[in-house]
Amino acid sequence: MKNSPNIVLIMTDQQRADFFGSEGFALDTMPFVDSLGARGTRFRRAYTPNPTCAPARCALFSGRFPKATRVRENGGIKNIFGPDDLVDVLRAQGYSLYLSGKGHTYHTAADFDGSSWYGHSGGARGSIKTGPEQDFDDWLLALDHGVSPVATPFPLECQLPCRIVRDAIRHVDARDTEKPFFLWLSFPEPHNPYQVPEPYFSLFPEEQIPAPVASPEAGAAKGPKWRWEQRLIAQKRPDYRQQWRRYRANYCGMIRLLDNQIRRFVEHLQARGLADNTLFIFTSDHGDYAGDYGLQRKGVGLPECLVRVPLLLAGPGVQSGVLRDDFVSLVDIMPTLCEMTGADIPYGVQGRSLWPMLGGQGYAVDEFRSIYAEVGYGGLFYGEDERPQLHFPYEGPAFDELNAVTQSGNLKMVRMGRWKLLFDMTGQGELYDVQADPAELHDLFDYPAHRETRLQLVEELLKWNIRTEDDLPGGVYSPKRAARGPGR
Repeated sequence: MKNSPNIVLIMTDQQRADFFGSEGFALDTMPFVDSLGARGTRFRRAYTPNPTCAPARCALFSGRFPKATRVRENGGIKNIFGPDDLVDVLRAQGYSLYLSGKGHTYHTAADFDGSSWYGHSGGARGSIKTGPEQDFDDWLLALDHGVSPVATPFPLECQLPCRIVRDAIRHVDARDTEKPFFLWLSFPEPHNPYQVPEPYFSLFPEEQIPAPVASPEAGAAKGPKWRWEQRLIAQKRPDYRQQWRRYRANYCGMIRLLDNQIRRFVEHLQARGLADNTLFIFTSDHGDYAGDYGLQRKGVGLPECLVRVPLLLAGPGVQSGVLRDDFVSLVDIMPTLCEMTGADIPYGVQGRSLWPMLGGQGYAVDEFRSIYAEVGYGGLFYGEDERPQLHFPYEGPAFDELNAVTQSGNLKMVRMGRWKLLFDMTGQGELYDVQADPAELHDLFDYPAHRETRLQLVEELLKWNIRTEDDLPGGVYSPKRAARGPGR
C-alpha cells in the first residue's frame, strides 16, 4: 500500500486546449505544464462531456455522462445518481484524500482527509485569511466576473492559485506517510473574473495577442441563441467588444500564473522525494470563448473552443514523450485510475480505461475513434426574442451566461476524424469539417456531396446515445460486463 503511486489531479477551470505553445499558439502560456506533458502522454483530442462546470466535474468523478448522473446544469448537483465514484474507490484502495481549491461537485469536506475550499471570489466563507487576502477577495467579488482593465492592486501572494498551492503543500506535508495520497489540486482560474497582477498583467502585451478565430458577425450567423447571448453581454457589459485584447491578455496572464504555481507544487514534491512515485494528471473542465464569436465565458453550443480540453498524464506506468490522437473524454479518467490502482470498475461507469494505451499495451483502438458530448437541461429552445424568467434581473450589470435561454433544449455532439456532427431534439443537425473549418462557420449538413459522411456521423451519434443509456439501477438479471468500460 505504501508504495502505490500517489495521484495528483490538477484541474483548471475554463481553460481552452489550444492556448498552449505545444498546440501552436503564438504565446508560450504554460511552459512548465508543456514540459510535464513531454515527460508523459498528452491527448490532442480530449473532450469534456459537457462544457459546464458542475456537470463536467461530476462526470469526471463518477465516470458517467451527465445524462446518467442527472447533473445537467450547475444547479443540479443535488440530482447526482450513480455507484461508488473515484473518491469511494480510492479510499477503499487505501488512499488518503485531499482537496485544495474549487470543488463544485456533490462532495463535501467530510469526503476528504483534509480540504481547503475556494471559489471564484476567494476562499470559502469562514476560512482563515490575512487582511490583504480578505481585501483581495472583496475586490474580486466587486469585479463581478468582469475584465479588469488594470493590473490587480494586490500582492501576488493574495492570488488564489498561490493560496491553493500553499494549502496543498500543507496537506501533503501533514499526510499519513504510511498511505499513498490522492490530491485534487483544483484552481478556479482562468475562469472569470479575468484579472491578474504584475508581472503577469504586462507579460503578454495587448498588441501581441492573437485575434479571435471567429468574428461577432460570424457568431451572430450561427443562430438565435448565439445572437441572444451577444445581446445579453452587450447590454450588461457595453464595452466588452472593445475589451477583447485586454480580456485575452488577462486570460493568458492567468494561465502563466497557474503554470508557475503548478511548477512550485511539483518542485515541492521533488524536494520531498515524492514526485517520482506520483502520477500527475492535468486537465480542465471545459474551455472559454476568449472573444471568439464576439462572446465571453461559455454558454451557447458545443464549439471546439468550449468542448476540447487539455489532458496529459505523467508518472509511473505512463509512456514518456507520447502524443495521442485517440478521442477521449473526462469520463475516462475515473476508470483509468480504477485500473491503475487494481480496483474493479463499478457497474454503471460509462468511461473507458486509458491505462493500457498509457502503458503502451494493446487496446481496442476502434473504441476511441470518436467521442460524444452534450449540453442542455431539456425542454424546447427559447427563441431569441423571448424573455423567459431568468435567475438574474434583465436590468443592471449582473448576469450568468448559463441561463434559461442558453441552456434550453438538448444538443448532442459526436466528433470523429476531421468531422463534427451536432443534433438537437427537434431533429435539426449541423455538420462541420473541423480540420478545414476550425471555427465551425460552414455548415455542410444539407450538402449532397457530404450525404455519406452525414449518415456515418448520425449512426455514430446513435451508437453513443444508446451506449450512454444508464445501466442503473440494477435489476434481477446478471449483466455481461466489459472489463475496461462499455464495449471493452
